[in-house]
Amino acid sequence: MNHTPAPASAPPPLATGLNARLSLMMFLQYAIWGAWLPLLWPFLTGHRHLSASQVGDIFAVGAVGAIIAPFIAGQIADRYFATEKFLGLSHLLGGVLVWQLAKIETYSGFLGFSLAYSIIYSPTLSLTNSLAFHHLPDRDRDFGRVRVWGTVGWIAVGIAIGQWLLYQHTPSGPDLTQEFISARQTAGMADAFKLSGALGILMGAFCFFLPQTPPQKGQNRSATNEALGEIRHQPLITLFLLAVPVSCIHQFYFVHTAGFLGTYQAQAKGFIEAVNQIVGVGGGGLMTIGQMSEIAVLSVMPLLAKRCSRRALLAAGLSAYALRMALFAYGPGLPADWVLPSLIVGVAMHGLCFGCFIFVAFMIVDEETTGDVRASAQSLFNLVIVGLGIIVGSKIATGAADWAKVKGVVDYQKLFSAPMWAALACLGLLLIFYPSGKRSRPIR
Repeated sequence: MNHTPAPASAPPPLATGLNARLSLMMFLQYAIWGAWLPLLWPFLTGHRHLSASQVGDIFAVGAVGAIIAPFIAGQIADRYFATEKFLGLSHLLGGVLVWQLAKIETYSGFLGFSLAYSIIYSPTLSLTNSLAFHHLPDRDRDFGRVRVWGTVGWIAVGIAIGQWLLYQHTPSGPDLTQEFISARQTAGMADAFKLSGALGILMGAFCFFLPQTPPQKGQNRSATNEALGEIRHQPLITLFLLAVPVSCIHQFYFVHTAGFLGTYQAQAKGFIEAVNQIVGVGGGGLMTIGQMSEIAVLSVMPLLAKRCSRRALLAAGLSAYALRMALFAYGPGLPADWVLPSLIVGVAMHGLCFGCFIFVAFMIVDEETTGDVRASAQSLFNLVIVGLGIIVGSKIATGAADWAKVKGVVDYQKLFSAPMWAALACLGLLLIFYPSGKRSRPIR
């Protein structure tokens, strides 16, 4: 008698209704964040006139919530409280808090409200991932098609704010100086916080209609302690250690790119003027090209995830980080007609940076941990890449703005070459220490 086991049946297809709810969840989750994050540096330095050090503090406290998340949000969602209800309450309160940032003028006030908002919002990033993973029939096949809507949300609000600044906060007239026009546009960036607040309240209400995701009982009463035990082994230990410097490199992009691109968009002639009519002004809209490329990468990720090793995908992401910073550092030295196109290519590298490193990293965390601690494990990785890494990266990136100044003007070649070399160093460490192979645990 043949006792060969029958092959495992294929996972069922992702139901249309579930796909729609999880996709809208991701759309709103990242639209809330994308409305204001790319504009924070130019708004605070150009309109609120805060120093680089003060803005670095605000970016840093914005990551405190990611540090607290594993010990509060992850523990609650894994052990005591339904994830969808926790998300709903968090976003309702967060929407009220972020609205206030549009009108707060003092450094201390902005710092305090940013800290409070961080504690409320940051945990929701990892919890939306864990909720989606909990309900998807096939992680490799389905997560990309759901998570891509977060990218669409970021693009939608980025272009919306860029167009709002172009048509509502860009005065016209023959006698107006570029400095006056830029100042009006920068002041109008306060509206980004209002849009984020409105989206947050909408998200909070919607979360109560998400699939029920009750807490689970585990071997250890503390889900965080159990998750810590699981990440002390390869490949997670290498991934977690690399996440800190990679997050610092990532933060250079979000701190400086909008202002960097905005200096070229302000010329408003020829090719640049045509680009501005599509994405708006202020740099944030142009940065959505990175999210557009992210959609392309995520669309092919199900195929790549099944055919390529996790190590190869992570290496591709780190290579893209290095290439992006190289284009930003040396692109302005090209002939004038090639400068903005080269910078756009650099922005487009964001798709590979995010898709092949951060997106894949969250997949690895999910597949390398057991079911009852996945929310806490996701929160722990969030702690590293959105918490510790951003705190350190914010201070380095904002401090580097003063370090890279030559006669009071930022030398962008000097500024962006630092994260370029850091990305190459991370790539070397990955190739040395990260194990080969596709996964050490089978798909559940």
